[in-house]
Amino acid sequence: MNNHEIDYKLFGDDMQYVQVELDPQETVVAEAGALMMMDDSIHMETIFGDGSRGGSQSGLMGKLLGAGKRLITGESLFMTTFTNVGSGKKHVYFASPYPGKIIPMDLSQLNGKIICQKDAFLAAAKGVSVGVEFQKKIGVGFFGGEGFIMQKLEGDGMAFVHAGGAIHEKTLQPGEVLRVDTGCLVAMTSNVDYDIEMVGGVKTALFGGEGIFFATLRGPGTVWVQSLPFSRLASRVFAAAPISQGGGGQSKGEGGIGGLFDLFNR
Repeated sequence: MNNHEIDYKLFGDDMQYVQVELDPQETVVAEAGALMMMDDSIHMETIFGDGSRGGSQSGLMGKLLGAGKRLITGESLFMTTFTNVGSGKKHVYFASPYPGKIIPMDLSQLNGKIICQKDAFLAAAKGVSVGVEFQKKIGVGFFGGEGFIMQKLEGDGMAFVHAGGAIHEKTLQPGEVLRVDTGCLVAMTSNVDYDIEMVGGVKTALFGGEGIFFATLRGPGTVWVQSLPFSRLASRVFAAAPISQGGGGQSKGEGGIGGLFDLFNR
């Protein structure tokens, strides 16, 4: 195994966090801001890129390339490593950024590669490469909902992906097709064929309320689908905000979430 071999335990239901157990000198890499808490003797360090290559081997250009790939996906230039520098087992905890589930993925059992939404990655064993997956089909790039670029996680260690709401994992048989709202697609194995298809019928496209395009996933492979994309949650909150705050929902005199916001603004 090229990656650090870490143990983990999940806690919670709709607001999950993951406990990662590190043996001496083992390291886990996480998104900046994902930390919840950590034991003593855990050394935290901010790095360029994902830390999948040794600093002496990659050089400055290699580090800049790794950081640049993350910048393309809209993520921070930096990631954070957590290393157990003590003599016994230590723990570090990472929390979900919004209500949903944390999906543990053993890349050694998933052909060494997972393609996921650009903001789905939470943490991984050191050695897992967090890169860029360019969608070759032009339709996916322009109408994919999650953009032309998705993340790819490569290696043979553990990775943790976060998604909103409930998670549905489905294994597609060869030739089996699944159509998914573009925002609800969380991740898929590298052998799944991914394309974008227009919703049939003008009335359905304009008045159906489900968007004009959806993702077409063709097996074989495994896909993970979320019930509540963060963009959908954010749009509902924005719509319910008071008009004076820039939203299109309730006025100041109405109750609900708008009235709650006004209460804190007084």
